[in-house]
Amino acid sequence: MIRVVLTVLVAVALLAVSMPALEDSRTGTTDERLGTESDRVERAIGGLAAGSMSVSDPSLAARTTVTVRAPSGVTAARVDRLALVETERPESEPVPALRYRIDGGRERTASIAPEVTTATVEIVDGPIELRTRGESRLELRLVDGPIVEIARIG
Repeated sequence: MIRVVLTVLVAVALLAVSMPALEDSRTGTTDERLGTESDRVERAIGGLAAGSMSVSDPSLAARTTVTVRAPSGVTAARVDRLALVETERPESEPVPALRYRIDGGRERTASIAPEVTTATVEIVDGPIELRTRGESRLELRLVDGPIVEIARIG
């Protein structure tokens, strides 16, 4: 009986000691996954701008969709807020970014800056709130300018 009680106490103590490391690991995993999502949007923008021609009529514009997935599961931390925003850079025009908050902490930003494309990126109707659980679908359209417009469709 004493062995069982001691085993349980040691297990609880080990779990309590390891929890901060587990939380840090989950936060790091979530950061990494959201960085991967921003890279995927960046590649979609670059591919659309490089492989298509801009037109003045939006109904004829080249378009593609990209899905942004909020991290979930045991290895991911809880995402409180996830949005596609335009961030200001002092030396240039605004660039899109994923802005998110993990477990009530500070807001973080994962930039979406397609450096190789000559197109400007605009977010239609201001910041786009994305789902913090599951998937959000974005539509990218190449219109006159060339400008890649991003809008949420699902």
